[in-house]
Amino acid sequence: MRQRRRFMPFLLSAAALTAGVGVAPTTSGAEPANPWLEQRVLNMAHSGGEHEAPMNTMYAFQRAVALGSDMLELDVQSTADGQVVVIHDATVDETTDGTGRVVDMTLDEVKELDAAYWFVPGRSAVHGLDDTAYPLRGARHGSLKVEGHKPKDFTVPTLREVLKAFPTTPINIEIKGTSDADTASFIRTGTLLADLLTKSGRTDLIVGSFNDAALADFHARAPQVPMSAARNAMLGYFLAGVKPPAGTVAFQIPVTFAGIPVATRAFVQRAHADGYAVHVWFSGSAPDDAATYDAMIDTCADGIMPAKPTLLESILDERGIERPGTPGVDPCEAG
Repeated sequence: MRQRRRFMPFLLSAAALTAGVGVAPTTSGAEPANPWLEQRVLNMAHSGGEHEAPMNTMYAFQRAVALGSDMLELDVQSTADGQVVVIHDATVDETTDGTGRVVDMTLDEVKELDAAYWFVPGRSAVHGLDDTAYPLRGARHGSLKVEGHKPKDFTVPTLREVLKAFPTTPINIEIKGTSDADTASFIRTGTLLADLLTKSGRTDLIVGSFNDAALADFHARAPQVPMSAARNAMLGYFLAGVKPPAGTVAFQIPVTFAGIPVATRAFVQRAHADGYAVHVWFSGSAPDDAATYDAMIDTCADGIMPAKPTLLESILDERGIERPGTPGVDPCEAG
């Protein structure tokens, strides 16, 4: 596999989405010269590829980049002492050997955790199986040696560490909170993130969030960082063609919702005509399998966020699909 330069989902209301079936209004006047339309077709390893490696760990990110992923997708929460850490859930219970909310823990406490503790190959984090089901359990504390990797590669990393480790790999960052209703927690993490990214000077990133208010606050603090549309902004565009907020460069969408196709060629064409890239995520919206990956490539999406980046990479290579900086077959010209 060749190495190249190397990108959140939103939640949709079933009633609103159903109401929008068949509606395809467009809007014009999107911000010109969107460079993300030239970065395609991206293998955007979701959480580093959570079916192939412990999600949101340095081990997963290192592995994804080595196999050829063009961009890393990850999630951020913030600790009690104001550090931005890479973890999906508000608590550490699902993926680590610890318990408790991230926001109630210090960075030192989070760093002690084994983020590979519940990892089962092909299934991500699964609790309650026989010990033999967890091949990387203990790597964090050195009781298991993994060639080419250090114990720290299996804990919860800080975003600062990820940015430093992958200075030329584009990264897609989702701002998380303690719960959907706790907007203040999203804004807290977004504020810390804006400060970190401003100091880093990096703009080869896309920041998104489920929470529209948090994303608006983030943009006010770090207007130089590109964004994907949050939930309400995405719904407004999907249903009525309403232009998303300034700074938006991409729509990041599920394959389906409640059985309704969302990632379609018609939607991608409309977004492209209005100047926006489209990235597709799975996360229960459709199977992470070869048939679905092929179908999403055929929609002419600019990026795909797989839980199985090795599988997607093999399909992209076998089909000779164009990649960032690498000419190839343009899915937009097919069909």
